[in-house]
Amino acid sequence: MHIDELLALAQTHKTNPNLVLTIPSDWAQGRTVYGGLSAGLLYAAAREYVAAERVMRSNSTNFVGPLMAEQAFTISVEIVREGKNVSQVMVRAIQDNKTCVVSQICFGHARESKILVPNTDTHNMTPPKKGNFIPLIPKVTPKFLKHLDLCIQEGGVPFTGRKTSHFHGWMRFKKPPSIFTDAHLVSIIDAWPPTVLQMLKWPAPASSVSWNLEFIHPHRPIAGDDWLAYQAHTRQAADGYGHTEANIWDKEGELIAVSRQTVAIFD
Repeated sequence: MHIDELLALAQTHKTNPNLVLTIPSDWAQGRTVYGGLSAGLLYAAAREYVAAERVMRSNSTNFVGPLMAEQAFTISVEIVREGKNVSQVMVRAIQDNKTCVVSQICFGHARESKILVPNTDTHNMTPPKKGNFIPLIPKVTPKFLKHLDLCIQEGGVPFTGRKTSHFHGWMRFKKPPSIFTDAHLVSIIDAWPPTVLQMLKWPAPASSVSWNLEFIHPHRPIAGDDWLAYQAHTRQAADGYGHTEANIWDKEGELIAVSRQTVAIFD
């Protein structure tokens, strides 16, 4: 299924709160649903409950347990608080009566303010013409990568024994969305492998434990076939956990999101 079809299903949750979803295996990461897609689906469901002028400011997602592909699950949406300026929404993916993924999303509308601090984070990467894409390797790279192009400009493919622990590169959907929304942005940002996996010499499991996204508004509209720039660095890794931070820019070099993750590595 195309990303647009999956997100469109989640968007019907407000009119059909008993909605049951099943994600096909080609969007899997091992046996589970690709984490970015599961967070994108939760956001797509929550978005319909909040006034359009309130945009997503932050999204904190915890991957509590495995959300299995090819198995039915439901979504619950709770408006935790609807204030004058900000809406706080809690969304859960529930499978077999267990919470598998939970997102707390903050929506806020723009207000007049005397405070203006322009972003100064930049990059000097050139958009790819011929991509050095992360290859599809059976039983090594996840199936969901068939839907995405990840072009590495710095850093290495997982399990290649590199000394580096960062990624610089570009990303986009192979089949462009008809309209690129914040749900698509959430769904694509998590596509990159954990930064530290390139340091290993052999395959080992890894999974995101927590993921925090902050979104910069206003920003230009993003076209479905635009390349998005991505730079992720490891802040620290020890005891089987890694902590990473990433910036995401649009094709014009405007910062649009900041991502932070805690990753568990089972090497």
